[in-house]
Amino acid sequence: MSITTVNRCGAVVLLCAMSALSAIITKEAISRQEISPLAAVSEVGGAVRSVAYVPELDLPAGDPLAAATSPAPVGEIVALPANAIADASIRFFNGRPVRPARTMRMEVTGYSPDARSCGKWADGKTCSMHSVRTNASKLVAADTRLLPLGSMVSVPGYHEGEIVPVLDRGGAIKGRKLDLLYPTHNQARQWGRQFVDVVIWEYADEQPACDFRAIRDSR
Repeated sequence: MSITTVNRCGAVVLLCAMSALSAIITKEAISRQEISPLAAVSEVGGAVRSVAYVPELDLPAGDPLAAATSPAPVGEIVALPANAIADASIRFFNGRPVRPARTMRMEVTGYSPDARSCGKWADGKTCSMHSVRTNASKLVAADTRLLPLGSMVSVPGYHEGEIVPVLDRGGAIKGRKLDLLYPTHNQARQWGRQFVDVVIWEYADEQPACDFRAIRDSR
């Protein structure tokens, strides 16, 4: 075999090897693209704030993953609604999220559902026609011109500061006064008369307030 023939054979072998290596590199690149993460998710307080979309995959038409990713262009930040972000001040009342609206200094007293506090109106019902056992007997009476029935308040020292509904009113409860319901007259007397900062709450879901007749419990 001549030297020229040997050189030609070597060139052919080298060309085949280079082609094979190029195919391996291409396959590896495609494989890496296929296992790339679909999105980068940031969290604050356990709530998802935004999702950064990364280059879409070559998925067949109708694939659920393709439908979930295709609307967002590469690099766009898809923000979730503001109310999806965790807020330490948000609580729940009557099954809905609520937030503090304002604080009011009030004269706060206690009363019981018996005749010693309610006199002839001691029938186990509040003026809103709720049972005095509503919300485990944790409710308040207010001047409903200031705090309408169904309003939500929290009073330091009452029901461990949890939110309670305004479901009653009284002849002596005028202006910035609040009357806390207690199961017994003695418990009401133990509270006495205090001046405290009462927090008034509002619904945080941008929906209308509940009809006070629908209020049954707080969580």
